[in-house]
Amino acid sequence: MSSAKKIRIGITWGDPNGIGSECILKALAGWGRGLDAGTAGDWTPVIYGNAAELRRQAGFFGVVLDAETEAACVDVVSELKPNWGAAEQAAGDIARASLERAIRDLKAGAIDALVTAPINKDTIQGDGFSFPGHTEYLAEAAGVADVLMFLVSSDLRVGIVTGHIPISQVAAAITPEAIERKYALMRASLKLDFGIDEPRIAVLGLNPHAGDNGLIGGEELAVIGPTIRSFQAAGHRVEGPFGADGFFGNGAYKHFDGVLAMYHDQGLAPFKSLAFGSGINFTAGLPWVRTSPDHGTAFDIAGKNLASGNALRGACLGAIQIGIKRRLIPCNGRPIFAPPSSKG
Repeated sequence: MSSAKKIRIGITWGDPNGIGSECILKALAGWGRGLDAGTAGDWTPVIYGNAAELRRQAGFFGVVLDAETEAACVDVVSELKPNWGAAEQAAGDIARASLERAIRDLKAGAIDALVTAPINKDTIQGDGFSFPGHTEYLAEAAGVADVLMFLVSSDLRVGIVTGHIPISQVAAAITPEAIERKYALMRASLKLDFGIDEPRIAVLGLNPHAGDNGLIGGEELAVIGPTIRSFQAAGHRVEGPFGADGFFGNGAYKHFDGVLAMYHDQGLAPFKSLAFGSGINFTAGLPWVRTSPDHGTAFDIAGKNLASGNALRGACLGAIQIGIKRRLIPCNGRPIFAPPSSKG
């Protein structure tokens, strides 16, 4: 076993009435925590929830819970009993307490990176949390002006300009400044976190068929196109605006290192169609590494032993990979994972 200091990955419990705890247990079950085939024990999970309930659910879901994982569980509440599938304020309070404790430990250096299990964005609202999701809360907690929701899989990376806002507000929020901020965060992350020296980025249009030269809305001609040309004038490898349907439908995304979408569903719907269960959500622009699985609470299957731990497992591995690449997690002789090669 490596003598280097173990990487500590904090994992929040998420909504206790959803599939988060089941995914955590299944993600960790039978998975050697070495960073290569010949190394064991190089990282350890720190789960923020309740150790007694973790043990009980391990038996309930038929998962063997190793002693190290159990010992590293942090009790954020004295008792935790799920009411599977129910959207309840009490469950939201537990999810919030788990997240707050994990952030406190992350700031203090007690953990090296953060993986968040799914929350119910309605019931988690309360004292200290009045945000539409994890992404906005984490930006506030980190004291940064802006972050990028970045969905990442082995061959597709999608970021979004406008985030968690109503669709009725999207067009007004598409400004040159907004595109420039999110594009800069994406480009910096592709270079820093994924090791791509000169990333090739595609920018989508807002309207159907990217506006059809002004026939279906003018944002592409007035805002998006000129902003792209300013990036090109600076020597960047960027193209667009592309109509989203054809861009994903004909596989054009395969020729780019990153895709900048204008709004949430424009980017996340094709991403989840192409990479659901194998992708992760990464928050670019934070001073720490935070990832999450690319799915929600799935109340409809909670407690039925139907959930998979694959996406959460991928989120843990992704957090380690990015942390090492960014040098927030010291390598200490561990392998630095090779990033996917840049597209031609």
